Amino acid sequence: MPSFIDKINDLVGFSAKNPSIGEIVFALILSFGLMCLISVVYKRTYRGGGYSQDYVHTLIILGTVVSVVIMVVRGDGATAFGMFAAFSIIRFRHSVRQSRDIGFIFLAMAAGLGVGARQYELAALTTVIVCCLIYAFSKADAFSPKRLSHFLRIRVTNEVNYDVAFEKCFEQYLAHQELISVESIQAGMMTEIRFNVSLKDDGHPGAFVAALQQLNGNNRILLTVAASSLVMGE
Repeated sequence: MPSFIDKINDLVGFSAKNPSIGEIVFALILSFGLMCLISVVYKRTYRGGGYSQDYVHTLIILGTVVSVVIMVVRGDGATAFGMFAAFSIIRFRHSVRQSRDIGFIFLAMAAGLGVGARQYELAALTTVIVCCLIYAFSKADAFSPKRLSHFLRIRVTNEVNYDVAFEKCFEQYLAHQELISVESIQAGMMTEIRFNVSLKDDGHPGAFVAALQQLNGNNRILLTVAASSLVMGE
């Protein structure tokens, strides 16, 4: 007796040498679903201000069309090689903003190739696993550099030993700090020290400034927000 899976395969035409109408429809739906998953992960993990809806739509269209093309040329080695050469010269009208965008293009093409080659389980499983890994790495902020969150300027009198006066305060409130410059001001009567810093709690800088004022005698302190893309040491 044929199993239920075998009956489904015969009905849809998965076991046929050439894909049937039912299998083509299934492949298109699967490819479109995988492209939507890739696009959602791209949107949820995107960082920066240059998000492009057009790029996301391109991912969906590209992956789905690749599936159709591979189903057309499947089994014809010469034609398949020619199509691969054609794909290799695909260029976007606008330059890709981030390196990760290229990775998502290859992910969409790989998923489309897998569906077009009738490797449905392989395409679905690998796409889901890769998308889950990308999402997890993004939420964990894995491999992130030390980023500065603020610029700090502190004025102290010459009696203050700034090399050690702020050490405990910095340890309590800062994740990272980097000395930029030391400048003598007001005819040599005061010293201004500049730092690149990264606060442990970006949402509450007031407590950090108040603690510094107690240490520098209520002299001027200026804490300004840095660009989110700046990296410590650059």
